Amino acid sequence: MRILALALCACLSALPAGAAEPPEAGRVDVALVLVSDVSRSIDDSEFRLQKQGYHAAFTDPDVVAAIRGGPMAAIAVAYVEFASAGDVRTVLDWSVIHDAATAAAFADRLAEAPRSFWGRTAIGAGIAAAMQDLAGSGYQATRQVIDVCGDGTSNAGPDVEQMRDRAIAAGITVNGLTIINDHPVSWAYAHVQPPGGLTAWYRAHVTGGPGSFVLEIHDFASFGQAMTRKLVDEIASR
Repeated sequence: MRILALALCACLSALPAGAAEPPEAGRVDVALVLVSDVSRSIDDSEFRLQKQGYHAAFTDPDVVAAIRGGPMAAIAVAYVEFASAGDVRTVLDWSVIHDAATAAAFADRLAEAPRSFWGRTAIGAGIAAAMQDLAGSGYQATRQVIDVCGDGTSNAGPDVEQMRDRAIAAGITVNGLTIINDHPVSWAYAHVQPPGGLTAWYRAHVTGGPGSFVLEIHDFASFGQAMTRKLVDEIASR
């Protein structure tokens, strides 16, 4: 990962002076929808750590370097929260990020946004909302990515595999970040620790498309570092 980061920084230093200017209107390297689980298995302290992690990732120099290293030197990002099937909301509509200032502005808005819901876990509904956002974004993107983050299996809403397959058919890559609860309460055990593990469950049911991957972490405290790695991989994967 450090080698990749150094390579990205080298790309940044080699960019022409004009690369720091706002990108060509409507054209971006990646259109990315962050889809975040805010169901009842994630308590308020974990939610705060998750938001802090997103902020840390988008203000990380490696992420900014990855963005500026692309042909368009810009990405478009939206942020969705979901719990039950009827509890899905696009919290932050599309923002174009092309430098440290625009990345920090998006990170600040995300960190300040209040929690939308509690409830069950409808991953398929979250993916469906992200597809709708991508379809109506108005951006010409080389790649479209849905980034699903959660700590449990889908137990409500539309079939997650059907929604994943529709996304893939539309040319969208669906990636995942699984937060592993190593000491779950009894009522949530089957939800957060399915047979074979949550990461394997995400690979089988949630993620797919060209270059798709799942990143696993074991606590919310390391969320920011994991999200930074994930964003660099998603943005730099051409």
